[in-house]
Amino acid sequence: MIKKTTAAIRRIACFMLRPIPLSLGVVAGFFFTAGIIFWGGFNTVLEATNTETFCISCHAMEDNIYPEYEGTIHHQNRSGVRATCPDCHVPHKWTDKIVRKIQASRDVWGTITGTIDTPEKFEKMRLHMASREWKRFKENDSLECRNCHDQEFMDPTQQGAAGAFMHTEMLPTDDFTCIDCHKGIAHQLPSTPGLDGLSPFALEPVYRPEDLLKKGS
Repeated sequence: MIKKTTAAIRRIACFMLRPIPLSLGVVAGFFFTAGIIFWGGFNTVLEATNTETFCISCHAMEDNIYPEYEGTIHHQNRSGVRATCPDCHVPHKWTDKIVRKIQASRDVWGTITGTIDTPEKFEKMRLHMASREWKRFKENDSLECRNCHDQEFMDPTQQGAAGAFMHTEMLPTDDFTCIDCHKGIAHQLPSTPGLDGLSPFALEPVYRPEDLLKKGS
């Protein structure tokens, strides 16, 4: 009786542990479905972090940056077309967007550790953070600006003398990019020599046309 019971248990164990043959199609279908679920979930989370609501969900951004942005033309204008936080700080191209998300983790860390959790601390770090963004815009040829602004379709006759000069004469040289002139377009400029005379909310160029002409002569 014991031998029969042992043999029966052995047969059951062998049956339960035996490899189940799966066709290549079943395996491929499983990984394909899992891939779709993973990719869909990943992109859903990615897009959720790519909204203005998410950007100002921390006090450092809501209390310091957003009030400044509300007073600019990118927030409210005659056409009603707005440029939100991710429009200016996150590239549209997927690969560039992922790189930018990784870089932005430093800002999250700064918020968690309390580096910029008060207006006083934020102001102390303003020049450092602004300089880092200016450098990034300079290196990527103001990619985020060009997501919306296309130089090819600009009408210089509708621009001021300084803007028309920069857009038609200087940008094509590749020595200049949008951020060279528009540092104060959406945020208050940090207190620093050479920029103190610029209005935070005006399209006021850092370089004057006459200065550039003198430099080139």
